[in-house]
Amino acid sequence: MNNSSSSPRRMAHPQPASAASSRSTGSGAAGIIVARLALLLIILLAWELASGRLVATFYASKPSQIAAVLWMWLRDGSLFFHMSITALEAFLGFVIGGVLGMAVGIAMGRSPRLAQLLDPFIMTFYSLPKVALAPLFILWLGIGLEMKVALTAAIVFFLVFLNTYTGVRNVSRELESILRLMGANERDVLTKVVLPSAVTWVFAGLRISVPYALIGAIVGELMASNKGLGSLLVLAQGQLDTAGVFAALAAIMCLAIVMNLLVKAAETRMTPWKSAEGQRELSI
Repeated sequence: MNNSSSSPRRMAHPQPASAASSRSTGSGAAGIIVARLALLLIILLAWELASGRLVATFYASKPSQIAAVLWMWLRDGSLFFHMSITALEAFLGFVIGGVLGMAVGIAMGRSPRLAQLLDPFIMTFYSLPKVALAPLFILWLGIGLEMKVALTAAIVFFLVFLNTYTGVRNVSRELESILRLMGANERDVLTKVVLPSAVTWVFAGLRISVPYALIGAIVGELMASNKGLGSLLVLAQGQLDTAGVFAALAAIMCLAIVMNLLVKAAETRMTPWKSAEGQRELSI
């Protein structure tokens, strides 16, 4: 006679909760991507059908015509040529303005006396529309790459500076006092407390600065250039080519998406705890 104790039954082992939550998170992300693509297709289809019927094609063009212009620019290589120039201008200005903004923001955040001295000057320049500086930069630097980079850096600087300064000023004073009691110097406080606490604010400023970096590069090209996506935009506008204008705008949006993804990837690498918190929230 066989006893249940002598013949153990095979039991299915429950899967770990982490694996189930990761699967649900992945399926949720895939569902969001599919929903976004479906919404995009609906918008493009509605645009295609409405143009020429509800709105004149001259004013709104059509997605099919815009795609034809983009394909023409891809075939002759002009799209990559002009996009690479705009990307270089925006990237250099973004890096220079971002580094200077972080450096000045940290310095003023750690030195109240320096902040009191420079605050009115920085706020005065911040209130000035940066596009108004373009003619001055043209006089100083000409119409080459340097002018667009300088204009972009001037725009990015203030956005990154303000966020960095705010993040440094909001660092917990209790943590600083604890480190001081443990014998830490200013360098230890800066690297162990200030920078890790302010990094979220810094990346917030960098994310906000991405479209403004492109604005600086494009405005510089609109005012004085025969290269870059801004020049394509001006050329299409001068020829009353609505499809060309929308094609140039689509290329600018694609470039902005790429730059945003790069900043987001850098943020994920520099702040791994934020991605972990996001996964926990999705699993809940």
